[in-house]
Amino acid sequence: MRELRPADWLKYGGLLTWVLAVTPLVFLPWVSDTPPSTPAMVGYWSAAVLFLLAFWHPVVRSQQLSGLLLRTLIMGLMTGAAFAVSYFSSTGVGILLIMIVSGVLPWVLPIGLGVIWVVLAAMLFALWIMFMPQGTALLGAIQFLITLGLTLFTFLASLLAQRQVQARNELRRVNSELLATQSLLADNTRVAERVRIARELHDLVGHHLTALTLNLEVATHLTEGKARRHVEQAASVARLLLSDVREVVSDMRGTEGVDLRRAMRMLAEGVPEPVIHLDIPDELALADPRRAQVLLRCAQEVITNTVRHASASNLWIRLDRTEDGLALVARDDGRGVGHISPGNGLKGMNERLREIGGRLELLSEPGDGFRIRASMPPLEVAA
Repeated sequence: MRELRPADWLKYGGLLTWVLAVTPLVFLPWVSDTPPSTPAMVGYWSAAVLFLLAFWHPVVRSQQLSGLLLRTLIMGLMTGAAFAVSYFSSTGVGILLIMIVSGVLPWVLPIGLGVIWVVLAAMLFALWIMFMPQGTALLGAIQFLITLGLTLFTFLASLLAQRQVQARNELRRVNSELLATQSLLADNTRVAERVRIARELHDLVGHHLTALTLNLEVATHLTEGKARRHVEQAASVARLLLSDVREVVSDMRGTEGVDLRRAMRMLAEGVPEPVIHLDIPDELALADPRRAQVLLRCAQEVITNTVRHASASNLWIRLDRTEDGLALVARDDGRGVGHISPGNGLKGMNERLREIGGRLELLSEPGDGFRIRASMPPLEVAA
């Protein structure tokens, strides 16, 4: 069963509140002292449906933050529809809908604009009460304080929940980066230890076995009879042992590398949003730990930038093996930019690639996401 995301809780919670808010409107014609006219009923039901449609827009439902203008327009539709429900039904139902708006605001608009929005919405309802036939300035002030108290509490509670979600996601992402780095470091240590053992076997055991073989070869020319047969047998065993040592040294040096796929999978698992799609060959293992670390750092920077700046729903990361070497290709479906101004992260990525003879290519267009290609010259790849 899929774990509910904060966006899901917001969606279903808002829907439940909408249902509870509009249910009294069904019985309004029968319980009201002055039943609403047909145009009034059409007005408040149309406004209620418009509110729900605006609330169900992807900007709210998925937190797919597009341009500020679109987000502001959606919030404006929801606010206007909530006020229209109260205006046409002559009830306070719209205040309940405004509470939904105030709960959505921290997730959609900047904090400062959200606070101003809450205050203006409360003022709107206060003015409505003030200019009603029986309304007064005192009633308007009381209505303003009540509406502001309800909506401000909802706004602050939602803001706190958003900050906690962000902190949890950031902690989860950093933890995944540490796990991925730990995995890569463990592979690097293992590879380095295998190389050290192989070197010791070659330099020490191999050297002494070679000397033993040569001495036994000389001994075969200085002995005769039964003793010579034993010396020849010992020389044959020494040569066989030397061949085995050389084979073991070759295997330890060349059969296993760094498991980059496992490290990158750990990196991706710690990011709940956007959804990261990895396309890395299962059998790929890099024999060069340094270059594996560069690729991991590139993927880490891509994920960090996408989470913080792209407002994307999906991120695709692919590792291609070509005749020119290896290339890490990443793209997202975020908002993109018209002009790319590399920050410290992208500059650091470029510097790492240049140190090993690689290069970094960046491409982005407004509304068309961000693309990165980090390529490096041919590597020693173990498959």
